[in-house]
Amino acid sequence: MDDATLSRLRSRTLGFVFQFHHLLPDLDARENVALAGRIAGMSRNQARERAAQLLEQSGLSDRMGHRPAQLSGGERQRVALARALANSPAVVLADEPTGNLDPANAHALLTNLRNLSALHSQAFVVATHDPNLAAGADRRLRIVDGHLEAIA
Repeated sequence: MDDATLSRLRSRTLGFVFQFHHLLPDLDARENVALAGRIAGMSRNQARERAAQLLEQSGLSDRMGHRPAQLSGGERQRVALARALANSPAVVLADEPTGNLDPANAHALLTNLRNLSALHSQAFVVATHDPNLAAGADRRLRIVDGHLEAIA
């Protein structure tokens, strides 16, 4: 595939959550989430409505107008999770999504991730070294000598 085709595939089929939230500091929470929808071709109103819905489902309805610097680390990660879901991707890839969070916020993010996954029927593939996060997964795999191995 060429770069344009790969970019379309990524923006419409996959969602991404990183260890560091990578929110745009000059945009509020709602605008950060809506931006993903705009890039994928949603109208401004559709993207704003979708962002509001996802932020409400993430327990952030009262924080939509706040910029990242005004949010806690856990709130920033929940905004990043909502952004990953903005385009209703089939799969969300998460790289150490709780890596920068204290245990309470990590637990809250895991609960939010599971709830949103069930609500939107989306699969999450999470890379983590956190045994508590891994324990909450429906299926666990590990990489051993370059090969995937199931964990019973």
